[in-house]
Amino acid sequence: MITAIVLIHTERGQTSAAGEALAEIPDVAEVYSVTGEYDLVAIVRVKQYTQMAEVVPRRIQNVPGIASTHTLMAFDHYSRHDLDRLWGIGMDTEPSSHGG
Repeated sequence: MITAIVLIHTERGQTSAAGEALAEIPDVAEVYSVTGEYDLVAIVRVKQYTQMAEVVPRRIQNVPGIASTHTLMAFDHYSRHDLDRLWGIGMDTEPSSHGG
């Protein structure tokens, strides 16, 4: 799975409407309204790299109320869930109660 983080500036007063429209785009997994330099952050996930060219410059940038975007392509991901699973291998099973 290929992931991009799209940082989005919206036109004044258009953040909510743009966020709702972005959430309707099939390859947009999540949309966050954020504080700071950007108004919205969209997480895009596609199966093939070439699909990203359709989603970001065509679909996302054509959403009404979007002023500009800045896209970050992810190389790898790390999450607490993944680390817990990795370090917890073998911890889910009870030790055998067979005497020995």
